[in-house]
Amino acid sequence: QWDENYADKLDLTEKLVYRSNILGNDQRITNTGGGNTSSKIPMSDPITGEDVTVLWVKGSGGDLRTSKKENFASLRMDRLYLLKEIYNNKDPKGVKTEAEDDMVAMYKHSVYNLNPRAASIDTPLHAYVPFKHVDHMHPNTLIAIAAAKNSKKLTRQIFGDEIGWIPWQRPGFDLGLRIENECKKNPDLKGLIMGQHGVINWADDARECYELSLDLIEKAGIYIDTHDKGDQTFGGKKYDTIDQDKREEILAEILPRLRGMISNNRKVIGTVQTDEKILRFVNSVDAARLASLGTSCPDHFLRTKIKPLYLDWNPQKESLEDLLKKIEAGLTSYREDYITYYQAHKKSDSPPMRDPNPTVILIPGIGMIAWGKNKSESRVTAEFYNAAIEVMYGAEAIDEYISLPMQEAFDIEYWLLEEAKLKRQPPEKELAGNIVLIIGAGGGIGKEVAHRIIREGAHVICADLNLQAAEQTKHEISKQYGEGIGVSGSGISSCGPVIASQVDITNRESIRKLLQQTLLAYGGIDHVIITAGVFPTPDKSGKVTDQMWDQAFEVNVKGNYLIADETSKIWQIQGLDGSLVLTTSVNAVVSKKGSLAYDTSKSAADHLVRELAIELAPLIRVNGIAPATVIQGSSMFPRERVISSLTKYNINFDENESTEQLISKLEKFYSQRSLLKRPVRPVDQAEIAYLLVSDRFSCTTGQIINIDAGIHEAFLR
Repeated sequence: QWDENYADKLDLTEKLVYRSNILGNDQRITNTGGGNTSSKIPMSDPITGEDVTVLWVKGSGGDLRTSKKENFASLRMDRLYLLKEIYNNKDPKGVKTEAEDDMVAMYKHSVYNLNPRAASIDTPLHAYVPFKHVDHMHPNTLIAIAAAKNSKKLTRQIFGDEIGWIPWQRPGFDLGLRIENECKKNPDLKGLIMGQHGVINWADDARECYELSLDLIEKAGIYIDTHDKGDQTFGGKKYDTIDQDKREEILAEILPRLRGMISNNRKVIGTVQTDEKILRFVNSVDAARLASLGTSCPDHFLRTKIKPLYLDWNPQKESLEDLLKKIEAGLTSYREDYITYYQAHKKSDSPPMRDPNPTVILIPGIGMIAWGKNKSESRVTAEFYNAAIEVMYGAEAIDEYISLPMQEAFDIEYWLLEEAKLKRQPPEKELAGNIVLIIGAGGGIGKEVAHRIIREGAHVICADLNLQAAEQTKHEISKQYGEGIGVSGSGISSCGPVIASQVDITNRESIRKLLQQTLLAYGGIDHVIITAGVFPTPDKSGKVTDQMWDQAFEVNVKGNYLIADETSKIWQIQGLDGSLVLTTSVNAVVSKKGSLAYDTSKSAADHLVRELAIELAPLIRVNGIAPATVIQGSSMFPRERVISSLTKYNINFDENESTEQLISKLEKFYSQRSLLKRPVRPVDQAEIAYLLVSDRFSCTTGQIINIDAGIHEAFLR
């Protein structure tokens, strides 16, 4: 992807960013958040003006694909060389010693020009290589060589004297010195395969370093391809894939169960993957063996845990009930194994044990389900296990795959420096990990609720009878929060924190499709907020037709019930606390002329809230919001209804006035008749809807809350 005409116009730091972005843009080269790049660049000291060499290296927590200059740490090389003296004078020193970990805090004393970006623990791997440009990538093909039983021999066979090899060693200061020593022993080396880790390579020209990275990956890929086992990959096929429709039915059954079972510490979000590559693995003879070995590259298992949960279920001979039993038994066994792993390898200063539930679940005939604290994390977890599978494929094609020893894996997973990095993460938002379905999100109150809920970290499904309107709301949110980058072949699971869907709430089958789509996208459902409704406008004589009457009750009452009835099945399976919010109206308790069908249906909806609160307790809270005269953005106030209302209240208007002008007059009238003399807007309704699904109202159910600026006729009686 290197564009020489573009690169020539960049300064050296900009060229580093450019190189990093095009390397990170390909998941075959490195994973999201993985890998490091660096350049040693001559610069001027901001105080003395003296010439100094500055190491610009991707900072801690950055992602190569999206990195900008501010995502790179900058450190003076003269100071970094002094750190070697400090380290060498320590006793004891070496891998995993306190002395080695202490050096990370020393990097800040080498910072150039007060750059606030924290340096990565991989900084020494770049600093002490005596070349200007360094790439440390995690490509599947090269990790496959690094994770092969005869890795050293294969490295020599594939790359000759060009690339050296060193055994596994945890990243850190000591590894940086070891790499420096390899360069001194063999000045002609262009890079190193690091056992069970990855590759590091270097050059004195930025483009040459970039192209060397690609050449090494390509050479390894060609070697692996020449040893491809075809139909015997992973020992050959053991199980057949279930057809898509049946597969999605099974997923809709098991996803909420799984989510409920593994959300005992915090709610998680799922990503489903069912493409050919993942199915080739989970359906294979060797899947159980390889999955039990766990991953090799530390970047992988920090996301995927030491190993996935593989459920040895025969999709051709065993039933769904058998699968459900295996899920329960498998999760119990996985947790017990993880606790044993922690107890066997912990040290006196190890951080407390983390969540013992799996983040990756593999099911023959079905595919893979990855879990994370949000959609982004579960997608990345899926991405990393895809990479792990490709590593296994390559290593098994050319040799035998081996994983890290358990103690080494534990020491990475529970490294105090990694724990400190976790603690530096910002606190989670109030609705983080929650999945919220909003019915009527195409406009008015529903659109405003979607925008309000997403701000609190929730995952949102924008559903509406008008799909185009729902898509518009989703588009508005996605512009701010992202579309999501999906794993290959995963369909809707590639979504970001918001999706759009069409639903007819008077049709049970339409509701079921919506709920299935929600489950496939996120793995469960926590809250439902229904803002959809209709206001049948009587003709000029004031007559309410039978059709209008039926429509009012079909949408405003039966539709609410059908949503609750279908979602309750998922809630019971999932077993997590949640809530249901219905939108009624202050009209439900105010008798007046001109809206007979609407007012009566909303009165029934009020009582539906109370009935459902009893039916769905204790798991689900049910409450209602009762707006009054919310005109702004409402689909229930088309021009003809606005004109009808203006006529009804004897408000002067001109037929030639715009709809916006007419709405303004009606809104002013409505605000003046309220106690607070102010208009009621969708944002006011959205705030209450958000509060009702939050923990702030965790002891409130069966209640109707008026948001009407004070219509005293609607006061609670």
